[in-house]
Amino acid sequence: MPYYCLECGGKLTYDVKLKQYICTSCGITFSFQQLIEEREKIIDEKMTKDDEKKKKQKEYLKWWLSKKD
Repeated sequence: MPYYCLECGGKLTYDVKLKQYICTSCGITFSFQQLIEEREKIIDEKMTKDDEKKKKQKEYLKWWLSKKD
């Protein structure tokens, strides 16, 4: 499973001695736990945005259908 830097999008490589992932592009390091937590945050934010979009679509549809009466 490839891992990508959360800051710059560069490829992460695992350093056995440090037991951390290091970005080959910007040099930032992440532990496995940090990667999991940050990815969960990103997924939650995306789901929230999708929920807001669906809510607006439903409100618009309700408004549009009410004008048909």
